[in-house]
Amino acid sequence: IIIATIREDSLGAPFKMFDFAPVGGITAIVGLIFVALVGWRLIPNTDDAASATDPMSDFSDYIAELTVPDRSAWIGKRLFELYGEADRNDVAILALVRNGERHYGTGRNAVLRAGDALVLEADPNALDEFRAALSLDFADPERQAQLQAEGDGLDVIEVVVTDRSRIHGKTAQSIGLAWRQRTVLLGISRRGRSIKDHIRKTVVETGDILLLLVPQHSSADVTEWLGCLPLAERGLSVTADRKVWLAIGLFAAAVIAASLGLLYLPIALGIVVVAFILTKIIPISEVYTHIEWPVVVLLGSMIPLGVALENSGGTELIAGALVSLTGGLPAWAILTVLMVVTMTLSDVLNNTATTIVAAPVGIQMAQSLGVSPDPFLMAVAVAASCAFLTPIGHKNNTLILSAGGYQFGDYWRMGLPLEILVVAVSIPCILVFWPL
Repeated sequence: IIIATIREDSLGAPFKMFDFAPVGGITAIVGLIFVALVGWRLIPNTDDAASATDPMSDFSDYIAELTVPDRSAWIGKRLFELYGEADRNDVAILALVRNGERHYGTGRNAVLRAGDALVLEADPNALDEFRAALSLDFADPERQAQLQAEGDGLDVIEVVVTDRSRIHGKTAQSIGLAWRQRTVLLGISRRGRSIKDHIRKTVVETGDILLLLVPQHSSADVTEWLGCLPLAERGLSVTADRKVWLAIGLFAAAVIAASLGLLYLPIALGIVVVAFILTKIIPISEVYTHIEWPVVVLLGSMIPLGVALENSGGTELIAGALVSLTGGLPAWAILTVLMVVTMTLSDVLNNTATTIVAAPVGIQMAQSLGVSPDPFLMAVAVAASCAFLTPIGHKNNTLILSAGGYQFGDYWRMGLPLEILVVAVSIPCILVFWPL
C-alpha cells in the first residue's frame, strides 16, 4: 500500500492490486521450497528454550470434552476418522462418551452421533484449534450458544483450586457455574490422576487447574467468586468459528472491489472493519486493542520525514551518491545494489520506515539513469518485505522470538541464505515483468 501510494504521488497512478503478484508469487514459492527442504535444518533446536519461556509448559495439558453438534459433518463417520486431524493438532482422543457411558479402546470404531462427547487431552491452544477445525461444540453447548449470542466476546482463563475455593470438593454443575457466572468449564489439569466422569460432573480437588470460558472482562469477577488463584495471562483465546466464512467473504469482497478498481484499497478495508463490528465478528470493545498503534505512530512520524527528504533535496543527494558509487555498472546491477541496501536497512529498521525513505530514492535513481522507475519501486517493495536477519526487521520476526525460544543471533542462520536467494530470484523476475 505504501509503495502504491508513493507511486501515485510521484507518477500519477498507483500500482494495481495484483501488480505485485508475479514477482512476489515466484519469490515466495522459491522461498517456501528453500525453507521446507533446507532452511529448517539451519535453525537450532529450541525445544528446551521454548519450554523455559513458559513456566506452565509442564502443566499445559488438560482433560477436556468437546461434543458433536447437530448437523455436524462428522455424524455418521467413525471415531478413528478424527485421529488424523487430532494428530495434526497435537490432541489425544482418550474416549467417547455416549449416554453417560465411556467407550475406550473399542470406541474407535463407533459411529458418531449428535451429542456424543469426545474426551481429549491437549493444551488450550491445541484444543481450540482442534475444535475450530472440526466445528465441534464445548462440553456445555447451550451455555456456549448463549455466550456467543451476547456478542460481547469471550475470554479463556486458567485458575488454580485451593482448599478454600467455592468449587473445592464439588462439581461445576453443583455450584451452578454455568447459570450463575455464565462460565463454561472447558478442561481440568490434574497431573498423574485420571478423570472418569463428565468434566462438568467431576469433583474438583485442591491443586486442580481449571480452564474456563468466561464473558469478556469478567475473568476477575469469576475468579473471585470461585475463590481460586488466577494464573498469569499467556494469550489464550477462543476461535469464533461460527462466523469464519462471513469474515472471509467480507475480506474477499473488499479485495475483489479493489482489484476491479471500484474502491481504493484502504477505503475497502475500512468498510470491512466497519462490517466486522456490525456483524460482531470483532466486539466493539476490542476494536482499539487490535489497532497496531506503534505502526500508526511510526507512519505518522516517518511520512513527514520522507516528504522532508524529498523537498529538501536529500532524496536526490542519496540517489546521486548511490549512482556515483555504482558508476559504469548496468542498470540491472544498480537495481541489485538498491535492493541489497534496502534489505539491509530493513534488517535494522522497521520495514515501513525503510520503504518510506527508500522508495523516493529508487524513483530518483531511475530518473537519473533515464529508465522506468517501476522496477526500482518493485525492488524496494520486495526487499523491505524480506528482512530475515534480525528479530527487529519485521514484527513477525519479533513475535516468534520468545515463542520459539530463539536468540538474536539465530536469525541469520536461515535469514542470510534466504535473503541471498530472494535477491537472486527476484531481480530476474523484476526485469522480466517490469522491464527497464
